[in-house]
Amino acid sequence: MSLGTILLIVLVLILLGVVPSWPHSKGWGYGPSGVLGIVLVIVVVLLLTGRL
Repeated sequence: MSLGTILLIVLVLILLGVVPSWPHSKGWGYGPSGVLGIVLVIVVVLLLTGRL
């Protein structure tokens, strides 16, 4: 597994952990999941273009 694939898997797991529907993160709002969603999109684009 390449570093990019591992990073992508970790980001997806973190994104699922901060979704506001989980009881531990209801008070956080959509901020953390929005930021991690943007980071995830950037990593996917970099993986698809071969720069990561």
